Order: sequence, then C-alpha cells, then structure tokens
Amino acid sequence: MSDGAPKSAYELAMEKLKRQDEAAGVETVELTSAQIDGIAQARKTYEARVAECRILHQSALAGAADVQALQEIEANHRRDLARFASDRDKRIERIRRGETD
Repeated sequence: MSDGAPKSAYELAMEKLKRQDEAAGVETVELTSAQIDGIAQARKTYEARVAECRILHQSALAGAADVQALQEIEANHRRDLARFASDRDKRIERIRRGETD
C-alpha cells in the first residue's frame, strides 16, 4: 500500500499466511472460472445430499422402536455424512487438478 494508509487486520493476516506458504514451498494456483463454478456446484450438491440425509434420518428416528435400532440409525447417518464429505472432497480435488468428471 503506497498511500501510507494502515493495513487492516485481515490484510496483515493474509500477508503473514502468504509468507508462511512461501517459506513452506506451497505453490499458489489460480483457478479458472470453470473450476470455481465446478467447486461451487460440488459444494451445493453435497449440501443438498446432507439436507436430504438429515430429513431421512429424522424420519427414521421417529420410527425407531428400541435403543439398538436408534444406535444403528445413528451409525448409518454418521457413515453417510462421512461418505458425502469424502465424495465432495475428492470431486473438488479432481476439479482443482483440471480433471473432468
């Protein structure tokens, strides 16, 4: 900033993170607009799947008859959420690398 104005805390933090990345040898890669759109779509798809899963989870909880059934429903729900997150992260990584689906 050549105008002498003080930097915001955000600007100072971003500069510090940039210096840390440079020291660690991290390369910055500019994403194309298509990649940005693809990543946004992957996140929207994930959010929709999670919302649907939560609705189905609540419905299943309402119909559970005993503690064992509740535990199984909870375990399945956690597994589904983890799978969705993993799928999302893999898709985003493929998009960042420039691979097509």
